[in-house]
Amino acid sequence: MSDAVRERYARFARDEAPGRSDLYAQWAMGAASDPRVQEVLSRIPATHRQPPLVFAVTRMLGAPLAGFAQWRAFVLANADAVVAECAARRVQTNEPLRLSPLLPVLTEIEGPIALLEVGASGGLCLFPDRYSYRFVDASGGVRCALDPEDGPSPVVLTSEVRGELPVMRMPQVVWRAGIDLEPLDARDPRDRAWLQGLVWPGESGREERIAAALDIVAADPPLLVRGDAAAAHALADVAASAPPEATLVIMTPGVLVHLRRDDRRALIAGIRDLSARWITIDAPGLHDEWQPPVDATDWPGFVVALDGRVRSASDPLGRWWEWRAGPHLGDE
Repeated sequence: MSDAVRERYARFARDEAPGRSDLYAQWAMGAASDPRVQEVLSRIPATHRQPPLVFAVTRMLGAPLAGFAQWRAFVLANADAVVAECAARRVQTNEPLRLSPLLPVLTEIEGPIALLEVGASGGLCLFPDRYSYRFVDASGGVRCALDPEDGPSPVVLTSEVRGELPVMRMPQVVWRAGIDLEPLDARDPRDRAWLQGLVWPGESGREERIAAALDIVAADPPLLVRGDAAAAHALADVAASAPPEATLVIMTPGVLVHLRRDDRRALIAGIRDLSARWITIDAPGLHDEWQPPVDATDWPGFVVALDGRVRSASDPLGRWWEWRAGPHLGDE
């Protein structure tokens, strides 16, 4: 089992961490060459042993953002707690910046909107109307700025827009809810620490953005329901609470990849059974719902779609996007 741990952490240090987090690369390379650390990591269930999850857990438990020697000492001194917490946790990245490429899609939908997110984590993506947006060009020049009705938000979502800039407006969200296997509470210090700990060291500005978004969510908590959205009736039960006068919009940004193929199909079918509008960001080869079909071999980034209709190409976390739905919003 140590061989599997060694190979997984060496691969992460070599292929995944470089350019994103020098510290995580150092921790992973150290773990890949340290038999005592590997022994601890081998006690964690294989599905909960991935480096970003383990590193986030150790940070939540108090590991300092220091070199491998200090991290190693912490892991060995707190091995039982690390193993238990990793077994109970899963990666729940909650990045509000994903809303940047979703804003023009939300603009297409007639409001008011009842917003329901599958895999909502802490609910940070349920507040598109409470954040400020700065859409910039490749050099950082602002092409468009949007703020909530009551003025600029402490959360500013800045993303690069490549090519055409579609018309956008702030959505009118009158109800917001999420369903998640393990929903997180923005008011709970431990859950807050967990979400912030999922940010890799070196990702400039991201932890501050998530902390500010957590404050917004904590001040007006959405309805967050523990459950499996792919299970029979689970999604419909949550959707039944939405006000009937609002347009039900179900979002699945970044969650479908974590589902088995059959569960993925069941979830998409359940959304369509509800006659809801469906917004998603997915890898182009993840499913075959795209209209028109997408060639995964030459598509840049992920696909943003409304009811399966392709709207834009996007970075998975929303750092850049390119509108590809034609010159007029709402065209079929």
